[in-house]
Amino acid sequence: MTDYVGVIGEALVDVVMSDTATPRAHVGGSPLNVAVGLARLGQNVFFAGRYGRDEYGSMVREHLGRNGVDAVLEPDDIPTSVATARLDPTGVAHYDFDLDWTLPESAKTSELICGAMSRDGRPQSLKHLHTGSIATVLEPGASTVMEILAALAPDVTLSYDPNCRPSIVPDRPSARKRAEKSVALADIVHASDEDLSWLYPDRSLEDVIVQWQRLGPAIVVLTCGETSILCATAAGVSDHPVQPVEVADTVGAGDSFTAALLVALADRELLGADRREALRTINAQDTADVLAYAARAAGITSSRPGADPPTREELECSRTRSAP
Repeated sequence: MTDYVGVIGEALVDVVMSDTATPRAHVGGSPLNVAVGLARLGQNVFFAGRYGRDEYGSMVREHLGRNGVDAVLEPDDIPTSVATARLDPTGVAHYDFDLDWTLPESAKTSELICGAMSRDGRPQSLKHLHTGSIATVLEPGASTVMEILAALAPDVTLSYDPNCRPSIVPDRPSARKRAEKSVALADIVHASDEDLSWLYPDRSLEDVIVQWQRLGPAIVVLTCGETSILCATAAGVSDHPVQPVEVADTVGAGDSFTAALLVALADRELLGADRREALRTINAQDTADVLAYAARAAGITSSRPGADPPTREELECSRTRSAP
């Protein structure tokens, strides 16, 4: 039987602009980037997200196919969503959005997911499902996503990345409530310091990840820019340094981190509902190792333009080069 890792969320095209380069268009969207990152690291992946029957939609479809990701949904008649990313002088991206987030109702989407996993006629099983970002907060699609997560939670492990976009959902209390609902369903959470500083401006980052871990996840990971990683598990909070890299831009770096984190856990047989208890008791060494693997993936992505996650071979080479 073939195990799948699924991703449900938005697809869009990033139009990247800066004062020093010609504008360029890349296929993106946080969940789509995670799906591509998973596939490049050797996972069987499906992606459930909408895109239009237009030039940008063709870019999305071709990008998924070229990277070996099975697309669940066919293109629709709504324009493909666009994010305009403006890079500051340090390469950090700031976004404006023109998007639509709709999905078929949850039963139909679930049916399409099953169809995507069985196209080659072989027995398939869904081991893990990832979501986050716009998909869990923007209606009408957000309600469909939450229904699917709740239905699948007993049978798969779930991961979540809030990837907050205040320009899309500026209502902080509402976004916080939705984030906490998603966290409570998830087994694995990855957030950035920017996410939590916006959601909880009056609380320390460590307090927040401890609270989130107590809501239910086995592991809550917080990436703090290029400096460090905080991680909360049942064993407590740990702090992990990050090897600095020369940054081209940060587009997709957090998504590469998420994908590599999930693959590192899969390599240790810690994904899937039958491994949930083992995930909850992950030891300190495995925690450090999976975070280091994920950080290397994010570093490689940051070192080159656009959301361009590494392959498994590139990650193995980076580990060899960094070894003492």
